[in-house]
Amino acid sequence: MNNPLHVGRPNIGNRESFLARVNDILDRRWLSNNGPVVQEFEKRVAETLGVKHALAMCNATAAIEIACRALGLKGEVILPSYTFVATAHALQWQEITPVFCDMDPVTHNIDPLKIERLITPKTTGIIGVHVWGRGCDTHEIAAIAAKRNLKVMYDASHGFGCSMGGQMLGTFGECEVFSFHATKFINCLEGGVVATNNDELAHRMRVMTNFGFTGFDKVEYLGINGKMNEISAAMGLTNVEAMEEIIAINRRNYKAYKTGLADMPGISVIRYDPAERNNYQYVVIEVDPEVCARNRDEIVEALHAENIIARKYFWPGCHKMEPYRSLQPNAGLLLPETERIAARVIVLPTGQTVEEETVARVCEVIRNAATKK
Repeated sequence: MNNPLHVGRPNIGNRESFLARVNDILDRRWLSNNGPVVQEFEKRVAETLGVKHALAMCNATAAIEIACRALGLKGEVILPSYTFVATAHALQWQEITPVFCDMDPVTHNIDPLKIERLITPKTTGIIGVHVWGRGCDTHEIAAIAAKRNLKVMYDASHGFGCSMGGQMLGTFGECEVFSFHATKFINCLEGGVVATNNDELAHRMRVMTNFGFTGFDKVEYLGINGKMNEISAAMGLTNVEAMEEIIAINRRNYKAYKTGLADMPGISVIRYDPAERNNYQYVVIEVDPEVCARNRDEIVEALHAENIIARKYFWPGCHKMEPYRSLQPNAGLLLPETERIAARVIVLPTGQTVEEETVARVCEVIRNAATKK
């Protein structure tokens, strides 16, 4: 590749529509503070998800922090180690202890069977993460939470436009947080959204996002500046309008990777349930070192040598990153599947900038690397 081929080059919808929105914003001179474009974006997201409230925020990390505070989480909260470190940081930043739970090796999501043994008198909640947009076992998590009187929320950063049991992600738990970062298949340049059907929770989060103000000179909650600006919302709206087109491209690339990597010993492409909606945002392969001639790191090195910047996502797991590595040095003893899968995963480039010929080239590099003695 002449230029670096990244996993997540930004998708951009109709450029003219975006620029027209930007011109309207500049003409209005209303750039932030719950402007009309943010309001329209929230309405469109809520309709897409089928929820009562979609609260746009400056980014998903701030959205998780605000949601946690609005839910009254404290003490200890259980979450997977196999997630982007921001999920854990959002807790630790508020002096809430993240307690890392092992994953289901098939789904890559938090394993409900491992949750109960981590619950202590200090536990106040559970954060599930819909890894790769494949929904967590929300039924089992809800049952555990109800039995133990815990709050449940979800990090749905990968899951916009995806479903679980025929129900759209965004409708589970007390609330769900979506990322609209530039690398997500639908982006706001930078942004996040909290989706909920809880009216009171939505009110608290909206107030907290604007310094706690409920009116002129009236502050009722401890709050921060978590607001999304109008330009970000304009990009979000433009991309949401192109969502089905982008998903079609992602699906095409996913199928091309499946074909190109078929029948390769020790290489498997993760499966998406055809009965569910999915955005196909991530093309993920697992490398079985006991079958494949090369291990995951050697294949990644071969890809990088060809300017294909494939990624070892969530490697090596939050529990092996600071400050958690120092604060919880023995956490890995309870995370065998997390450590095993984290050492096998590669995420491959896809999106609007990736053509089928490019997919074929990536597959060729993988095939050559994986079969080289």
